[in-house]
Amino acid sequence: MAKRKTAYVCSDCGAEFPRWQGQCSECKAWNTISEFVVASAKSVARQTTSGYAGQTAARIETLNAIDLESLPRFSSTFKELDRVLGGGIVPGAAMLIGGSPGAGKSTLLLQVMCQMAKSETALYVTGEESLQQVAMRAKRLNLPDDKLMMLAETNVETICDLALSKKPKIMVIDSIQVMHVSDVQSAPGSVSQVRESAAYLTRFAKQNHIAMFIVGHVTKDGNLAGPKVLEHCIDSSMMLEGESDGRYRTLRSHKNRFGAVNELGVFAMTEKGLKEVSNPSAIFLSRGDNETPGSSVMVIWEGTRPLLVEIQALVDYSQMSNPRRIAVGLDQNRLSMLLAVLHRHGNVQMNDQDVFVNVVGGVRVSETSADLALLLAMISSFRNRSLPRDLIVFGEVGLAGEIRPVPNGTERIIEAAKHGFKRAIVPKANAPKQAINGMKVVPVARLSEALDALE
Repeated sequence: MAKRKTAYVCSDCGAEFPRWQGQCSECKAWNTISEFVVASAKSVARQTTSGYAGQTAARIETLNAIDLESLPRFSSTFKELDRVLGGGIVPGAAMLIGGSPGAGKSTLLLQVMCQMAKSETALYVTGEESLQQVAMRAKRLNLPDDKLMMLAETNVETICDLALSKKPKIMVIDSIQVMHVSDVQSAPGSVSQVRESAAYLTRFAKQNHIAMFIVGHVTKDGNLAGPKVLEHCIDSSMMLEGESDGRYRTLRSHKNRFGAVNELGVFAMTEKGLKEVSNPSAIFLSRGDNETPGSSVMVIWEGTRPLLVEIQALVDYSQMSNPRRIAVGLDQNRLSMLLAVLHRHGNVQMNDQDVFVNVVGGVRVSETSADLALLLAMISSFRNRSLPRDLIVFGEVGLAGEIRPVPNGTERIIEAAKHGFKRAIVPKANAPKQAINGMKVVPVARLSEALDALE
């Protein structure tokens, strides 16, 4: 009997090592190296594909000779999901959707598949639940269940053989962590099984032009579980975020070969499943009638659309020698940097104050356009003076105290005007050339000018 060949792979960066070690020398992560079994030469020889995408008859072509009309996009029946995917589903695309337990990954995909099965051949493969459990969920959600094909299987080769006989246009694999390839001896969910299963399914999808959704688990840190190569081999990677006890879910794209990244789709969890939210700004701006200090509204740009979000700050005298700096939904390091800019260029001292910052609605803000709104919210709480309810703020703050422009400034102001805002403090370079009806724009170039505009 031939001896099995093993290798050791880091689950974070995918680096391979000849033996186990505690720390990965590539990404410096600890306890992320796991053993996996290398596929045998017999199984490798059985795969007759010559390219990763499964091209068996490769030939050289010029770029303008490639036919784009042969693979048109088609809708998933959910506009918010189509937005995140870049305008629809591409045939042959492998799309990975992850999220915490209870976020609604299986519920969303079951709704999509039941609706698409009305007009297209659709196959739902479940490896974590029985067919009865999926049928009970579909009945509870009152979904059309007379067209969708179901399969309960975890062997990847068997799944592909059965799918090839039915030739579906779209498939769902729920989930990749329970799938296994026969030639790999390790347990399902290991680095080697996830790696080989994802590669096999992706190759099968591209060979047969089948759009495939793959469900992935997340680690306790919130990252996708499995080797990093899992995210490299698929075409689109999405994360369904939201608290299990909350109502709203956000679907964010982290990788998309067929569209823009950082697109955001918003859904509401109801008794009948996930419902699309066509106007997310109205949700995140559900403020009370009374003006409260420490609250400001900013306009962030998510993918291809503006989004109005409320940011709250609480500044209070600290009883500790080291005041706390806590940011929820924002980068905590950027909060510390902005406090230093406020002290140096705004003459506002908060060294003895606890600072708590929160983005309402559970939205994570990664762009720098929230800097100015964050500073004004902290000043409002520090001075115990409310900002006007009809005021909108956005702009990047530099280390020298200058207010830098942000992309799509005019579109942000127009979106705020649609929601009834009357005043805007924006970077001077983002001031619109033509007046916007009902909106008074205050352009500022320095932090001191923004503070004077509040007086």
